[in-house]
Amino acid sequence: MADDSGVSAVERALSLLDAFNELDYALTLADLARRTGLYKSTILRLAESLQRTGYLKRLADGSFQLGAAPLRLGAIYQRQCRTSEHVPEVLREVVEATYECASFYIRDGEHAVCLHRVDSARMIRDAIREGDRLPIDKGAAPQVLLAFGEKKTGKKFDRIRAEMSCASFGEYDAEIAALSVPVLSVNRQLVGALTISGPRYRFENVDQAPMLQALFAGARKLTDLFGGDAKWFDTAP
Repeated sequence: MADDSGVSAVERALSLLDAFNELDYALTLADLARRTGLYKSTILRLAESLQRTGYLKRLADGSFQLGAAPLRLGAIYQRQCRTSEHVPEVLREVVEATYECASFYIRDGEHAVCLHRVDSARMIRDAIREGDRLPIDKGAAPQVLLAFGEKKTGKKFDRIRAEMSCASFGEYDAEIAALSVPVLSVNRQLVGALTISGPRYRFENVDQAPMLQALFAGARKLTDLFGGDAKWFDTAP
């Protein structure tokens, strides 16, 4: 194996940090070797540097935990990462894939607020605009916000969490349908609801699977950008 210098050493050191997941309390040397494919001797050399800089710490039993340095970087990243820098681009991708209008909602008290919006090129579409407020108890996006933000209980919300999505037909407006999925950050904290909406007849008369696939693709990208794990969506139907 090459010596621990330059780009290759950095990549191997980062692979040690990437080996940890949210369920790990600590990892043994054998755990790190298995997850990274690195020799134990290489891991120990890299771990010394990571310990000195606060990225790893070693427990009394010899196992390893993440240090405080990644947390500091994560906090900086969260402060720098704004929805306005990432969400509109994803909304445009969703519109291109579904030919329906795409919106991003957050909760504000008893309302779901449309924070970002990209319209489709279709002449017939819903009239939601950025800044519009919807009742928190009606529609696909509000129910996603309740299910993942408030962790509201009940069979309906359990199903939304299990399926990672919600569909609504005529709840907010009799002629409008919508599909919505959550965008999550660290520890599955809710960032907002990624949603497509349009005339009800268009949603009822087509296979919704491709629409959901486009939404899930956008939600995975945004969840990853906001520090969450895109794999959370792997359990979705």
